[in-house]
Amino acid sequence: MKKTYGVCFGMLAMGLAVFGAPAIRAAGGNDASTESTTAAATTPVASSPADLDHRIEALEMELSELRTELAAKKTEEPVAGVQAAAPATDAAKPPDKVTVASLLGPTSVSGFFDVYYNYDTNHPASKFIPACSFDCRDHSISLNMIELILDKAPDPMGGLAGRTGYHFSVGYGDTQVAINNAQNASSGFGANQPGFDQYVKEAYFSYLAPVGSGLQIDVGKFVTPLGAEVIESKDNWNYSRGLMFNYLIPLNHFGARAKYTFNSKFNATGYFVNGFNNVVDNNSGKTYGVDLGWTPDKKNTVTLNYFAGPEQPTGAYGPAAATGTGLYNVDGIWRQTWDLVYMYNFTSKLTFMANYDYVHGDRLITSEATAPWKFTKPVYYTGGAGYLKYAFNDNNYVAGRYEYIYDRNGFLSASNLLANTGTPHAHIQEFTFTYQHTMATHLLTRFEYRRDMSGTPFFPISNFGPGVKQQNILTVGMIFLFDSRDAK
Repeated sequence: MKKTYGVCFGMLAMGLAVFGAPAIRAAGGNDASTESTTAAATTPVASSPADLDHRIEALEMELSELRTELAAKKTEEPVAGVQAAAPATDAAKPPDKVTVASLLGPTSVSGFFDVYYNYDTNHPASKFIPACSFDCRDHSISLNMIELILDKAPDPMGGLAGRTGYHFSVGYGDTQVAINNAQNASSGFGANQPGFDQYVKEAYFSYLAPVGSGLQIDVGKFVTPLGAEVIESKDNWNYSRGLMFNYLIPLNHFGARAKYTFNSKFNATGYFVNGFNNVVDNNSGKTYGVDLGWTPDKKNTVTLNYFAGPEQPTGAYGPAAATGTGLYNVDGIWRQTWDLVYMYNFTSKLTFMANYDYVHGDRLITSEATAPWKFTKPVYYTGGAGYLKYAFNDNNYVAGRYEYIYDRNGFLSASNLLANTGTPHAHIQEFTFTYQHTMATHLLTRFEYRRDMSGTPFFPISNFGPGVKQQNILTVGMIFLFDSRDAK
């Protein structure tokens, strides 16, 4: 800008010089005298006042025009630090692509579709395979489960609104029927009776309290932390669930839990719930639990669970139920369950897992015909399992499982869990071999062989005979997965 003003004043000076030159030449004098010529060149002759006024007026007009041009240029130049307007073509830029994930925001929608086919070499006439959890139909293409999950995890960075979350899942199929039957039987409604939440697998809300690194509190219905296996086939190494999952641990709880993560290696969760599989409690007591997780390094993971509380239903079985006279109080009879899960990663491809359960404190009722009813001493039952998995690559792996459970006092058989073996010191074991192949990103296939063995012949056969001590099962399962976070 300074350079522009300098040019203007330079032009003004040149103008004065141009207008002054004729006056000097007009007063030049005699050319014969060098001195007079020099003097005329160096000494300007004054013009008339009128000529000077005209010259000054012309120069002022020219200066005014230059100032007007400079002002116009100022308005066209961009102000320093301000970005020039984008070309007209940028205004036609298409909007960002709308996806399912962007519409749902922090909420995710996921689930799966799980079907299977079993072949039992014993060909049970009822087409029902004992010692299984969910995939129990023989010679039938069956629906294991369809599950739909809505989930929003609490976010500590989201302010007050971000500290809340929820988890809601509904299911349909053989698995959900088994969950509902176990829940109703435990709550005193009786098996095969529809409950008010018969299709709800989980339903709880969450709050992340601003305590240290964050204390998450969940309230509602949630699956149990006990055991090495879970309800969904897709999240287990084997397709079928094992004996310990079926006989020694619950499926879900209703109540509250609070989890605190101390650091990347250690966390703890406390539980206050109705009991085992009790949305509606079956007695007046409550069950308490603690879950400790420890990951000392990348190779080792240890989880220890302990639950204690009254689990036997008030007057649901024994002489009181048989005669219909009198009830008994079981609030003082506490079941104590210890559950230990250990995992070790030998390599990125080879992993080992072990599970041990010990349950103590339940009591059997004596066969007295009149009240007051008497109870036996506390009983116990226990079991152990070992798992091994080898992944050839991302799409193929093989897994093996071996289990053994021991019912010392016959409590499980008295509770009609072990197919009415009716004998204390009941032993049952199984081993399973599974191969999984990922056919596509969201489609899993599993091929499985399983053999169950018992000390008593309670596995049914096709001719309604006394049964046999073993059964062999071949299974093919297919699982289709979906998740809104993967949607394009």
